[in-house]
Amino acid sequence: TLLYTIKFEQVGSLKMSEKHSSAEESEGEELELTEKEGLLDLAWERQQAKTFTAWCNSHLRKLGIYIESVAQDFRTGVNLIKLLEVISGGEIARLETGKMRIHKVNNVKKALDFVASKGVNLIGIGAEEIVDGNLKMTLGMIWTIILRFAIQDISVEEMSAKEGLLLWCQKKTAPYKNVNVTNFHTSFKDGLAFCALIHRHRPDLIDYNHLRKDNAVYNLQYAFEVAEKELDIPIMLDANDIASTMRPDERAIMTYVSSYYHAFASSQQASQAANRICKVLNVNQENENLMEEYETLASGLIEWIEHMIPWIDQMREQRASSKAEVKARLEEFRTYRLTVKPPKTEEKGKLITDYNTLQTKLRLSNRPAFLPSEGKLIMDIEQAWDNLETTERGVEHHLMQELIRLERLEHLFARFSQKCDSLAAWITETKSFFKKDNIAECDLNELLGKIKSDDAFDTDMGIHRERLDQITNLAQDMVQQGFSKAAEVAARSQAMNGMLPPSPLRQRGGSQVPSNERNVGEPATSQDQAPRGPGNGPNEWNVTPIPPQAAEVAAGRLRRR
Repeated sequence: TLLYTIKFEQVGSLKMSEKHSSAEESEGEELELTEKEGLLDLAWERQQAKTFTAWCNSHLRKLGIYIESVAQDFRTGVNLIKLLEVISGGEIARLETGKMRIHKVNNVKKALDFVASKGVNLIGIGAEEIVDGNLKMTLGMIWTIILRFAIQDISVEEMSAKEGLLLWCQKKTAPYKNVNVTNFHTSFKDGLAFCALIHRHRPDLIDYNHLRKDNAVYNLQYAFEVAEKELDIPIMLDANDIASTMRPDERAIMTYVSSYYHAFASSQQASQAANRICKVLNVNQENENLMEEYETLASGLIEWIEHMIPWIDQMREQRASSKAEVKARLEEFRTYRLTVKPPKTEEKGKLITDYNTLQTKLRLSNRPAFLPSEGKLIMDIEQAWDNLETTERGVEHHLMQELIRLERLEHLFARFSQKCDSLAAWITETKSFFKKDNIAECDLNELLGKIKSDDAFDTDMGIHRERLDQITNLAQDMVQQGFSKAAEVAARSQAMNGMLPPSPLRQRGGSQVPSNERNVGEPATSQDQAPRGPGNGPNEWNVTPIPPQAAEVAAGRLRRR
């Protein structure tokens, strides 16, 4: 406990210790020194009385009490106890309301006992002196209260009380020109230190650059009035008195400066509290923004996934009609994988990061965890994303296979067309060969030539019938695979089947002419019957039937040969 030992002597509050004067000092010099000490005592006493009274009123006004003189208005002890209760924040003792001296002494004694209980050792100050209105004793008592309740608790960088208050002044006024705070008397005499303290904390109240060091009274009065009006610090000093005194009273200056410290400290605490509140509000707002952003991103991402899955399914399931269409789908899918999907992948990662960050912030601020809307949980988003990637799997391979299929169908169609064209050309050429002529007028050699040509035709026709079978198989294959020109292929295949001609020598009004492989007169088999389809009748081919007798003669001639 910090103990304050204060000793007051009747000769004055300034004690000159260890004075040594030589025998040569004149009597006039001793008288001059004594007079100066007396003048300082009076000046300090006047300054202390004004300052301490104002300081007491700054606290008593909370109770609606106003005193004019600390020496007179504390004599009953009532106002003194009320002052201590205000500054300590507690109840001291029950007041004695009697008017007798003993009642007043008891009240003052209760007040002094309370001060002593706070660790202050009062030496030479008794209740009787306060009741008697002893000014020096009363000022000493008030100064003790100020030290204990206004200055002792000041702490700046491990320095407390007077040293801490002085360091605070030095740090706050260091950047200001013409201000050098080294003590609590002459350093404040020109008023610039007071103005600097105000300007440092409230630059909007003081126009420091227009102040002059040689205008002390103006500077002091300017600072006092601004502090009273804007900071609610009552005027405790007299500007003219401070400026005109060679060495202003240290206690008076310290008391007034301590009011600055507490005013700005309270303001700073209020500012810090407001900053903390603002910080909490900002954090809450940030959390709300993160929640809204999460909901928006989650909704957008899920909607995008739900839109893309059917689109990808359509690419896989819908059969293309051409290579160009497949190539367009393949390019579109690759563009989706390389351009469209990557930003959505980043969006999904950001969504998960924001969600985890939000939950951490809420946990650190002791707030409930964030619960997204139904269907927008992280697990819902992960499941939707897995469904998307499952749908994507194999699409590119499927499109490549479809491209190969269409290329094969186009190759088949080219073969089909080539075979059809070749067969049609042969049929046209054969029709022109079997032109209509007068077989009855032919001699035997010409007839034999006709018969040989018919046999050759039968052999050639077998080859072309195999080609027709190939055409039919190709057509069936293309139709089964869904070729875009399937209807055209089927129609042409059917037409080609009806265009093969019969053997001119095999149609004889129902009688059959034997081929080279069997003897004449042998019965015909079902394989020798020419198909009867559109365009394969003998009239269409302009075949003139060979007379039976001529045929028999020719056949016999061939046998003899």
